[in-house]
Amino acid sequence: MATLEQVSQCVVDGDVAGVQGIVKQLIDAKTPPMDIINKGLVAGMNIVAPLFKSGEMFVPEVMESAETMNKGMELVKPLILDTDMTTKGKIMIGTVNGDLHDIGKNLLIMMIESSGYTVIDLGVDVKEETFVSAIKEHQPDIVGMSSMLTTTMMKMESTVAEMVKGGVRDKVKVIIGGAPISPDFVDEVKADGYAEDASTAVELCDRMMASI
Repeated sequence: MATLEQVSQCVVDGDVAGVQGIVKQLIDAKTPPMDIINKGLVAGMNIVAPLFKSGEMFVPEVMESAETMNKGMELVKPLILDTDMTTKGKIMIGTVNGDLHDIGKNLLIMMIESSGYTVIDLGVDVKEETFVSAIKEHQPDIVGMSSMLTTTMMKMESTVAEMVKGGVRDKVKVIIGGAPISPDFVDEVKADGYAEDASTAVELCDRMMASI
């Protein structure tokens, strides 16, 4: 008989084919859908996160685990009502204007979603005014900006300035990250926090949501 522990292990192993078969068995056995999500799929990602942070798992492996979790979720989501899905908060993420890098951003989104947040992905090369209009539309709790190039780092400052101009800066927390970014850059661009990797970003979002 399929178990929730097997679901978790599939996520850790990045076993996409395996997870779907086990999840189907659990659904057929009338296992509560939220148990499959929380005690199986999300529990697996909760094992992956510290392994990634400690260097025991690497980006390609984590992305396989996240893809495995998502494939399992595809089978379970139709069985639950939107009201059954609780969220820890809403986070909007984008790579700044002029920067087309998305691997780090996509990994972050997978990690944050698996931690229980609703994520709005603005994509790459996001113009300053697009961040502002999206904040007005989606009303996120936290806005995350990524830059992987020294030539686009200062777009973070101009984006925050545009948020001030648009009257939305005080409505959100702003976090930043990316290869050339350092903690000292937070004050320079007038952001609220910095994360060096996806796992640290999840922890940062948890702390910020606790203070909102």
